Amino acid sequence: MTQDNAPDISNVVGEVANTEKPKVVPGSQYDAESIQVLEGLEAVRKRPGMYIGSTGTQGLVNLIREIVDNAIDEALAGHCDTIDVTLNPDGSATVVDNGRGIPVGIHQKEGIPAVTVVMTKLHAGGKFEHSAYKVSGGLHGVGASVVNALSEWLEIEVRQNGKVHWQRFEKGTPVSGLEVRGDANQTGTTVTFKPDSTVMTETVFDHDALHHTLREQAFLTKNVRFTLRDLRPENPEDQRYDEFHFEGGIVEFVQFVNEGKTPQHEPPIYIERERDDVIIELALQYNASYGESVFTYVNNINTVEGGTHLAGFRAALTGSVNAYGQTYNLLKDLKDGGLSGEDVREGLTAVLSMKIPNPQFESQTKIRLGNPEIRGLVQSVVNEALAEYFEENPQVVRKVIQKCVEAAHARIAARKARDLTRRKSILDGGGLPTKLADCSITDPAACEVFLVEGDSAGGSAKQARDRRFQAVLPMWGKMMNVEKARIDKVLGNDKFQPVIQALGAGIGEDFGVERLRYHKIIIMADADVDGSHIRTLLLTFFFRLMRPLVEHGNVYIAQPPLFLIKKGKEEHWVYTVDQRDEILKRYEGQRGVSVQRYKGLGEMSAEQLWRTTMNPETRTLLRVSLDDAVEADRIVTVLLGGDVAPRRRYIEQNARYVKDLDVHAA
Repeated sequence: MTQDNAPDISNVVGEVANTEKPKVVPGSQYDAESIQVLEGLEAVRKRPGMYIGSTGTQGLVNLIREIVDNAIDEALAGHCDTIDVTLNPDGSATVVDNGRGIPVGIHQKEGIPAVTVVMTKLHAGGKFEHSAYKVSGGLHGVGASVVNALSEWLEIEVRQNGKVHWQRFEKGTPVSGLEVRGDANQTGTTVTFKPDSTVMTETVFDHDALHHTLREQAFLTKNVRFTLRDLRPENPEDQRYDEFHFEGGIVEFVQFVNEGKTPQHEPPIYIERERDDVIIELALQYNASYGESVFTYVNNINTVEGGTHLAGFRAALTGSVNAYGQTYNLLKDLKDGGLSGEDVREGLTAVLSMKIPNPQFESQTKIRLGNPEIRGLVQSVVNEALAEYFEENPQVVRKVIQKCVEAAHARIAARKARDLTRRKSILDGGGLPTKLADCSITDPAACEVFLVEGDSAGGSAKQARDRRFQAVLPMWGKMMNVEKARIDKVLGNDKFQPVIQALGAGIGEDFGVERLRYHKIIIMADADVDGSHIRTLLLTFFFRLMRPLVEHGNVYIAQPPLFLIKKGKEEHWVYTVDQRDEILKRYEGQRGVSVQRYKGLGEMSAEQLWRTTMNPETRTLLRVSLDDAVEADRIVTVLLGGDVAPRRRYIEQNARYVKDLDVHAA
């Protein structure tokens, strides 16, 4: 949840000229003395977001991931088959592996134990030359030292050479030497650390986020068993234990993502090849849906923005399907001669996992692969493997091509629908929907648009808004479920057309976030079942057909109040049931207290709507983020797909977590 601030629109609305002579502000001098050198781990503590992405919930997950990645590197090298993560009652976390253990001997150059070097020096590790690790996710050698730097305290235990070696650090600095504490009958490393609240804005580990992360790693390393223990709840019955071990590896990964979808063939296509010291592992399966779910990894790191390996795979898949279709005259219905990449990827679920000795990532967060040679290598290998598979499984490929041809026809129909929409826009004299109340500012960074449920609430919102930077688009009726529809149907839908026109960034393959007319898209719906349904359908629409909006954090959910509590002249706008109960406790034995439940936005006046829900100075917005694309993809399918059984299972498994159930009376 984020409390947002009013946008800075002074540069657009106009500024008052400052005619005074500039004053010298103390500390504003920029000279040689201004240059600050951060020694050791100071840089990490000063700018933690540069190393772990954020200081919030995801940053905490990344701290554990840094230690887990080191254990996975041991597994990839063939020296580890068990990795355990425990969330402790004191707020710390423990990661245990049964690898070789970080070396404890004296480092020749530094003159201190090698494990101390690893924990206190940036860019120190066994990943830079390949005698210890052929491939590694922890490429930069900063993982363990970054975790140490951002911890209130950290203790490491290394089981090696028949002994248990132990050392403690506080805020990255050793507070003890490396001590021998008993005998060990196995090897491995145990790291326990507590995040430092002075540098981390969040210090409570998110169990679900870790659950998803470790499950993903278990799919990618099929020979390793992962466990997650949450010992934080006082009641032992509430403590959770999860175990992840998938012998099928990424084949099971694809089947997991496809839960709730109807496969077009069984089992998934699986390819594993090694060339030029690069291991390529690919699993793919077509289903009856209309979306694309492709996930790529390099050395177990999720490359969420793809890169050269993804480009090579896409080129190989499109080329192979077209080549087979043309050879056997299966594309004769297509007038433009062939299938596009978009056609070939409709209904595709795929996981591409690469093991590369020298990956070139674009940043420490490793979200995009840059090795230019990998594209051609992947394309060549996948071309060969798919050609073999297609010749041996003609029934599968013919069924796939039939679906691709149907997708091509839908693409052509969608193009016609786009052209028709553009022509209508020109004839209408502008291209913006008639119900849109636009704002006067044209700078997208300063603008926001409210997608409001219903004409009544839309009318109130139009009166309440700040016309300079707030636009309002009323929406009426139930929109279609895009999880069950192709893009040509979506483009022809009168509920989604105004949204597409208002945002101005296109849709699907034509979407361009740089053309977006508003950088904040705020869904404002009633606080009831119907409102939740509309929010869900809109979020599904954005996720499937305008995903960069979610990835870039442009989508928000307004938080209108649930209750108004009055006592005389006192008014309390309340947003949760817990807040209501807390305020009502203040008025116990007292008379004249009224509680009004707000279900519809139309129940509030324009002034109330502005004060509680639209005013950037006082409102609360929920920012929609995409922390786990795999889980988001699966849940959207389970909840909105055509298969009822997975949805029923999900409801049965999670019904006990519902706190505030809003049910319509019959």
